[in-house]
Amino acid sequence: MPQIKLTKRNIDALEPGDQRYTAWDTEISGFGLRVTPCGERVYVLKYRLAGGQRWFTIGRHGSPWTPDSARKEATRLLGEVARGLDPAEKRSSDRAAMSFAALGDLYFAEGVAHKKPSTLHVDRGRFELHLRPLLGGKRADAITRADIERLLNDVIKGRTAASAPKKRRPGSIAKGGVGVAAQCVRLASAILQFAVGRGIRSDNPCRGVKVSPVRKMQRFLSEAELGRLADTLNREIEAGGNPFPVAAFRLLALTGARRSEIIQLRWRSVDFERQLLLLDDSKTREKVIHLSPPAIDILASLPRIEGNEFVIAGGKTGRPFVGLNKVWDRIRLSAGLRDVRIHDLRHTYASVGASASLGLPIIGKLLGHTQAQTTARYAHLGADPLRKAADAIGVTIAAAMAGGKGADIVPIRKGGVR
Repeated sequence: MPQIKLTKRNIDALEPGDQRYTAWDTEISGFGLRVTPCGERVYVLKYRLAGGQRWFTIGRHGSPWTPDSARKEATRLLGEVARGLDPAEKRSSDRAAMSFAALGDLYFAEGVAHKKPSTLHVDRGRFELHLRPLLGGKRADAITRADIERLLNDVIKGRTAASAPKKRRPGSIAKGGVGVAAQCVRLASAILQFAVGRGIRSDNPCRGVKVSPVRKMQRFLSEAELGRLADTLNREIEAGGNPFPVAAFRLLALTGARRSEIIQLRWRSVDFERQLLLLDDSKTREKVIHLSPPAIDILASLPRIEGNEFVIAGGKTGRPFVGLNKVWDRIRLSAGLRDVRIHDLRHTYASVGASASLGLPIIGKLLGHTQAQTTARYAHLGADPLRKAADAIGVTIAAAMAGGKGADIVPIRKGGVR
């Protein structure tokens, strides 16, 4: 538990660890910053009252809580403690009348330690664009199932749709619709379940609300399409193109890894001897990716740039390659794969495994899935080997049955046997 003066510079320098820890301020006793393994930073206050130790969460580092504003709040709270008042008890009584907007702020400050930053970014966007405008002013303990169903319908109809700026990151502006509405209800459910756990309300009104299942795009490349992709990538290299994005696409196809796992891959995570990638910051936390000989060959052929720890090195010193989407757009159009996304290379890896009857548990392990239902979407692909086997057995038996008579088996037609 380090002791530092909690300033923006010192806070930005704090690195997440394997366990949650608290950095204590050197100026105000009991004032600290809690740092979670996923990088969340939350201001807290520890104090003693009536012979017991108490904790109070001030709020998440960022807007609105800065080191200065959090320090002033800690000083104010300690003044209340000195007068015999308990800030934690006061907050508990205030929560009975807490608005959904305040509940959402509390959820993002204290209830998301298990989520990755990328997931939090999307959740906060949904909350600000849809949930806060539609539910924010309602009391958290008074929200009903009817309110949730109205939320669902309003988002479907585009009532909270935001206009997109000229320049934006893809996916950063939500337009509403069935899929977005379903995700909003799921986020509202998580927030309200958090409220149940904190004693703010006794039930979760999202339970039983019917939403459309999230559409899972499943585009798999055929053998011919993989051949066209390989030819296009080869032409890219032969034309003197940048080897790093081409290597990224090949590694994505050969490992089933996520885009971020390859782009953020560092040389220290590559174990050539054991043929593994040892990732410590994937979507599912620590993860091991097994490398096939072709993947090893690609990694071994890549140049190492001095001063750059990233395998897929970028043009800026010490940074990974950026602009992979732009290169992919050119590659897929040239290969005649207009509707194929980068993530479909991961789907293709899984589909090949399923078609080879490797078994869903094995495929799930290779992909790093933490839940069996995530891998289950590929179950239907395992029928192809069974069809081939049935055809082979049927042909063999038919040949044996016809062999003694020198004639084929007479087919059955509608209306009886010919």
